[in-house]
Amino acid sequence: MAKLTADDVRSLAKELGVKFIRLQFTDIFGILKNVAITVEQLGKALEGELMFDGSSIDGFVRIEESDMYLRPDPATFTVFPWRPREGGMVARLICDIYKSDGSPFTGDPRNVLRRAIQEAGEMGYTMNVGPEMEFFLFHMDSQGKPSTTTHDRAGYFDLAPVDLGEGARRDMVLILEQMGFEIEASHHEVGSGQHEIDFKYSDALDIADKIVTFKFVVRTTAQRHGLHATFMPKPIYGMAGSGMHTNQSLMKNDENAFYDPTSPDGLSRECKYYVGGLMSHAKAITAITNPAVNSYKRLVSGFEAPVYIAWSGQNRSPLIRIPAKRGMSTRIEFRSPDPSCNPYLALAVCLKAGIDGIKNKIEPPAPCDRNIYEMTMIERERLGIGSLPESLQEAIKELEKDQVIKEALGDHVFHRFIEAKKIEWDRYRIQVHPWETEEYLAKY
Repeated sequence: MAKLTADDVRSLAKELGVKFIRLQFTDIFGILKNVAITVEQLGKALEGELMFDGSSIDGFVRIEESDMYLRPDPATFTVFPWRPREGGMVARLICDIYKSDGSPFTGDPRNVLRRAIQEAGEMGYTMNVGPEMEFFLFHMDSQGKPSTTTHDRAGYFDLAPVDLGEGARRDMVLILEQMGFEIEASHHEVGSGQHEIDFKYSDALDIADKIVTFKFVVRTTAQRHGLHATFMPKPIYGMAGSGMHTNQSLMKNDENAFYDPTSPDGLSRECKYYVGGLMSHAKAITAITNPAVNSYKRLVSGFEAPVYIAWSGQNRSPLIRIPAKRGMSTRIEFRSPDPSCNPYLALAVCLKAGIDGIKNKIEPPAPCDRNIYEMTMIERERLGIGSLPESLQEAIKELEKDQVIKEALGDHVFHRFIEAKKIEWDRYRIQVHPWETEEYLAKY
């Protein structure tokens, strides 16, 4: 399908009776921001003439460098289906951030992904991605604040009336489809109140845009049902956390570069090298794909979390799984990311790591087709199976010494991200948590 142009956006806005447009972008942590304008300002926006104060956005710039420009991407134009027609419809455009001198802002997460895509493009590759988005639905408390009380006690693939979130999830799917998503599956997940919605793969930039849109739609729709949707990785102790398994492949000359029909396993050398690149940089990548203190409450053995740096085509215990389909469907499933990550940065570092593997012909170890969760530490060590970082602090240290991943982020994002995450870790580290008072207050 042809991408929309600026002229298409002007025509559609008029035809659909759009009154307001939200110009959206994310900070370096993936938090969605927007500036709302009236349709009368649309022409100026499409010309990239709208300015905003970048110093007010986390990780952007200092106050003396604050003037920045929003340049909407016409391909991202869509109308919010839930808005009433009275008073005019509301649409959105996702924007790239530019500096006052007209150059792309290196701290813009979308620009970080564009740079990785360009590097892959120079080698003839296009990255396709298909995410699996998990989230919880919780009740609100009497003050209207989110609680951790789940709205049901259903389990994997359960149906109504046990699955009390089925109605909300159905509305989410319908709204997403109206906004241009092709939904492939939706179902109740393992945890009580936990859900998953999967949408069709696309190129990396389109999918990153779709992920931030997806989270916005899910949270908004849940609120309309009196529920709170959260993409927090591990909201409830003792229950499986929420992941964002990321299916990845590379296209070259309109063919799937990961498929080789002459290979015994159907996988090309490029696919193996891509896996090798991901595995060699996995520890540093984790700081980006699992960026919260809470992320590491999910990344623990015992809840089918992918904590072991290995790959396989036969089981789900390693970090990387190769689904059985071949041909144009050949792909790798990178299982560690969680939905709290900034998708632009997460896909950028994955692509950069994979491309590094191809460039330097990084051979992965032999696939591990045993259940790694059942292995002892000695068995894992004998097979050379390492583990992902166990805390945000460990992940930050790994990121700081990985030049390839630092290069993917660029100096601006790297330094701002590291600075902010060290502060986050210190705030967590010096807090006295309820578990500590419960465990120690009476004992000592």
